[in-house]
Amino acid sequence: MRANASDLPVRLEANGVRILGQAWGGMDVGRLHVPAGGDTTPLLQGLPGDLSQCPHWGLLLDGTVHVRYDDGSEETVHAGQAFYWPPGHTVWTDEGFESLQVSPQGEMERTLEHVRSKLGNAVISDV
Repeated sequence: MRANASDLPVRLEANGVRILGQAWGGMDVGRLHVPAGGDTTPLLQGLPGDLSQCPHWGLLLDGTVHVRYDDGSEETVHAGQAFYWPPGHTVWTDEGFESLQVSPQGEMERTLEHVRSKLGNAVISDV
């Protein structure tokens, strides 16, 4: 299976955040754009620890993203760096970022469902 990253179906679009993605072989392949000042923390409230429980492996294509883990540690990922974010994290950005990431399909779907409930009907597609 293959696709151009920009041709993946839109999963969610709201407040400048755009998530493209598709399930392949039990994994979710996605492209995520978060604008300057974006912060996922409020959208994750209500999940265990108020943090994303979905692990992500990826590559930051553009920008910079800050990550906070459930143990309180933080790191910054810059464009061109590969990353792994285990369950129990949140992200925010000052300048905006774009990433290509792979996540377990079930965990990603549960996380998107929770985020959609926080945003209220911002779903474009549920592919």
